[in-house]
Amino acid sequence: MIFDKIKNISQYSNLNKNLKKGFEFILNNNLKNFENGKYEIDGEKIYANIQEYETKEDGLFEAHRKYIDIQYVISGFEKIEVCEISELKENIPYDKEKDLIFFEGKGSFVSLKEGYFAVFYPQDGHKPCLTDESISNVKKVVVKVAI
Repeated sequence: MIFDKIKNISQYSNLNKNLKKGFEFILNNNLKNFENGKYEIDGEKIYANIQEYETKEDGLFEAHRKYIDIQYVISGFEKIEVCEISELKENIPYDKEKDLIFFEGKGSFVSLKEGYFAVFYPQDGHKPCLTDESISNVKKVVVKVAI
């Protein structure tokens, strides 16, 4: 997992050329003006999902096998609980079509607010969209980067 301010995102561009394209999408677009939905960056290899929602009290950890997630909060604030999947218990088996597996357990928290991003690799269980002290309206982009 990577967690940092968006102003430092260029430091991670050399990790992977597809991650670099995902970072550039975030940096080079005024995402506040984007509608909810899917935006292709490089076909199914790299695409972005813009979503708006209210934070929630709890949920399940999720992880992906085919994609890396870059999550960037455009506006609002949420907590994300994180844990290495080897320390979690599988709750719902892997769905190949959705590239999604769910887990339960306990982890640590990061606060994702406007100006911050997180990158989640396949080993990184993450439980996004969580409420901190009060419910928050969040607009977020999740850039999916094929491994």
